[in-house]
Amino acid sequence: MTAARGRTGRPPLTEERKAEIRLEIARAAVDLFVRQGVTATTGEQIGQAVGVSARTVWRYFPSKENCVRPLFSAGIDLIAACLRDWRPGQPLVAALERAFSTEQERVTGTEGTTLGALVRLTRTEPGLRAVWLQTYDEAEPAFARALADRAGLPADDLRPAIQAAMLNAALRAAVEHHAWRTADAAADRRTAQTELAGAVRSAVALAAEGVT
Repeated sequence: MTAARGRTGRPPLTEERKAEIRLEIARAAVDLFVRQGVTATTGEQIGQAVGVSARTVWRYFPSKENCVRPLFSAGIDLIAACLRDWRPGQPLVAALERAFSTEQERVTGTEGTTLGALVRLTRTEPGLRAVWLQTYDEAEPAFARALADRAGLPADDLRPAIQAAMLNAALRAAVEHHAWRTADAAADRRTAQTELAGAVRSAVALAAEGVT
């Protein structure tokens, strides 16, 4: 019998490498969106900036607007993990400190684009706005499950659902409040990131106080 032929071609990508490629595409897309607008940006340009084909871009994302999704959604799992680890008696702001510090590095692109610059585009670009709002819509049940697990409550209990809704709204309001009021040039990127983290901390603290 003849020996079986070895496999040809490149080995399959690992899930970790796929996630890295998605993030590279996302950062390249937002850099292009900020510089020249969404309408003027093509899949070919996004792929070229990363060193992949437009076909590869569309393999990972259904539209160019969806390319930014990893930048919007990267913090959801981390925040949910922080909520599950939230110790009794610990302030909510302190429990989320790890997520705040990671948030500062979440969106940095090849041109130093910040989260504020990307979020400002959602005000005038309906496709990006839809992705932005959908991300928060998906975050809320993840936060509710984490809070229910922490409290030992059923997943469909109303209390963690309300708490998650308040936290989710506070996070979005803080990011948008910062973005609408900041014109963060690349040279001021670190300052803008620090101010964003401060705005998020303040919003979470206000949400934790509840309505009086």
